Amino acid sequence: MKINRDVLLQIITHAEKDAPIEACGYLAGADGWITRHYPLTNAEGREDHYTADPMEQFAAHKAVRQEALEIVGVYHSHPATPARPSVEDIRLAHDPNLLYVIISLADGQRTVKGFCIREGEVSEEPLSVEP
Repeated sequence: MKINRDVLLQIITHAEKDAPIEACGYLAGADGWITRHYPLTNAEGREDHYTADPMEQFAAHKAVRQEALEIVGVYHSHPATPARPSVEDIRLAHDPNLLYVIISLADGQRTVKGFCIREGEVSEEPLSVEP
């Protein structure tokens, strides 16, 4: 999947801003190309889990439709752990058609990886950063 460089930088900035709690949001685009992100509030305010604010989710879905895009993925951060799905991330990955992007801030590094999660099976989906 291709991701616009500005979108990538924006989701990393969101993760850094919300740290030490997990940041979260939607990724939108079309034709295998992520061109927009929709940051959401972690309603739980936890460092090890996120629940996106339901009203913000509704507003994001509405905006995506108005912009003639589609939600192609979700992102969240791992402020202190690696960029790989946790057991809970895998359990909560209900939509096999979405790309699950994790931004890790562990050890002062900024690592972003994408994953397909289908029926509990995880495979890394390379992200191609494009201008």
